[in-house]
Amino acid sequence: MNPEWHLRLAGALQIILALLHLTFPRRFQWAEELARLSPLNRQIFHVHTFFICVVLVMIGALSLLAPAALAEPTALSRLVLPGFATFWGLRLYCQWFVYDQALWRGQPFNTAVHVACTVLWSYLTAVYTLVWLSMP
Repeated sequence: MNPEWHLRLAGALQIILALLHLTFPRRFQWAEELARLSPLNRQIFHVHTFFICVVLVMIGALSLLAPAALAEPTALSRLVLPGFATFWGLRLYCQWFVYDQALWRGQPFNTAVHVACTVLWSYLTAVYTLVWLSMP
């Protein structure tokens, strides 16, 4: 395993994921869905979505632009890598055990997205875990 190459790929994938969030409002009809919420809940939703994107870009940029620093066995990388692995591991858990399976089962497009997300979350979890565990 070439840790720096995988960290760069993980970084690029996370930045792409953040950019994909730009398509979510139309794809998921957020204008109509969120209109039913109170202004406070609607604003919280928008702010949280924005900050998820910011976090994805920050983790992605760090992984893409400074993979050697992340792979170097320092006190900081020994804290950051398991944090990133935990973040993506929890996201993988949510994919299978929080989202209702009825949202994707029997629906080809949603099933494909579910499988793609499972693969992506698994890959990101594995990259950060393996880089961390491979440190001397």
